[in-house]
Amino acid sequence: MMHVNIEHLERELVYKASRSGGAGGQNVNKVSTKIELNFDVLNSSILSEEEKLIISEKLNSRITNDGVLQVISQSERTQLKNKKVALNRFRELIRSCFVVKKVRRPSQIKKMVKEKRKVAKQHQSKLKSSRKKGFGED
Repeated sequence: MMHVNIEHLERELVYKASRSGGAGGQNVNKVSTKIELNFDVLNSSILSEEEKLIISEKLNSRITNDGVLQVISQSERTQLKNKKVALNRFRELIRSCFVVKKVRRPSQIKKMVKEKRKVAKQHQSKLKSSRKKGFGED
């Protein structure tokens, strides 16, 4: 498992503020509270080529054609809170890229379970066939 130091990546983050469409009343029309966090994955000096590839593959829906990872936050009423929300989301996204999933090994079906199923099928078959014997005869 790779370990990327997210605190080092934060030096390469670029924040951009703009007007939000969310809550805030009259404040919404005056103050730029929406935060767009941009991280240039392809041109990062901290990430190795392998790490860049992993992030690009796993977060390809969030990465622009220029190789920039975008995280947008406009849920809060202040720029500072939105910045914190975007930063936390960014950290979680990067962490999630490097989590290795456990390999699932299929379990074996026990002999007793197979035997029970077989007996139940035979019983059901006998019931159905016993219903058919008198059918169609007058």
